[in-house]
Amino acid sequence: MFHKKQNKNTEPPKDLGFGTQVQSGQGRLINNDGSFNVQRKGLNLLERLSFYHQLIAMPWWKFNMLVFLVYFVANLLFASIYCIIGLEHLGGISPDAAIWDKFWEAFFFSAQTLTTVGYGRVNPVGVIASTVSAIESLSGLLGFALATGLIYGRFARPVANILFSKTSIIAPYRDINAWMFRMTNARDNQLIEVEVQVNITYIKTIHGKPVRQYTALDLERNKVTMFPTTWTIVHPLTDKSPLYNVSLDELKDMQVEFMVMVKAFDEAFSTNVHSRYSYITDEVAYGEKFVNIHETSHDGKTLIRLDRLDLREPAQLHRNSIYNSPKERD
Repeated sequence: MFHKKQNKNTEPPKDLGFGTQVQSGQGRLINNDGSFNVQRKGLNLLERLSFYHQLIAMPWWKFNMLVFLVYFVANLLFASIYCIIGLEHLGGISPDAAIWDKFWEAFFFSAQTLTTVGYGRVNPVGVIASTVSAIESLSGLLGFALATGLIYGRFARPVANILFSKTSIIAPYRDINAWMFRMTNARDNQLIEVEVQVNITYIKTIHGKPVRQYTALDLERNKVTMFPTTWTIVHPLTDKSPLYNVSLDELKDMQVEFMVMVKAFDEAFSTNVHSRYSYITDEVAYGEKFVNIHETSHDGKTLIRLDRLDLREPAQLHRNSIYNSPKERD
């Protein structure tokens, strides 16, 4: 169904790294957050240990919760040890206090020791309690040094924060139609030499067997020197397009996914950054166009309303390019 004709400068990729085999019930290949929709199983614990990479790459809310959990569990552990060896080895705790009050006294003494704050009201008495507190203070120094390094690594890791419109569109373009989506840099840092590559993947039956195929889409423009505002990526639906003269229903039956890959040079980090996104056919709006989100502020600056990035309005399409359903085409 798809046309394989490409321009002389574009060679359609045979495989982007996902393979050509089709698994039953397989969903999209790239999630909306840019991660690959892949889960690894079958590795033992030692083979799966990659704490540094996981701690660097995990979302901030997970990282903060993990740090708090480790901190709480560590204090809970040492408070329990102090209770086991006897709270009489901690000076400053009233012997007439309730058992739970004594435990929380030991817990907060542990927190003071772990952070090397040491207020001094409660103090270890004897060799055993002093040894435990010494081990705890050393553990705290090493733990906070590790946490500091991880926090620095997370802040120093060059990551692009490019926002994509949640929906791509089929909109009028010049005297034809085009498939489009919009993106912008969510940060104030400068991205230059921005390149975009869009490929579609779909399922095709070959010799009675479903096979995953890949085709590159020709773009109106695949590179800009500077990226200060927004960029609408356009794939013209000419007779050379693989999407020409097909319907969205047919694209849905073939499980078409539009995979977007962006590469740019980040001046703040002086290195290349990458971003990914994808659209499935349920995320393609037919006969709509993006509204203008650029305004001029009172001091003459260009104002970009990022909250309107996905805002659209109806548009009258031209004939003979792509259809909402086979019935409309016929």
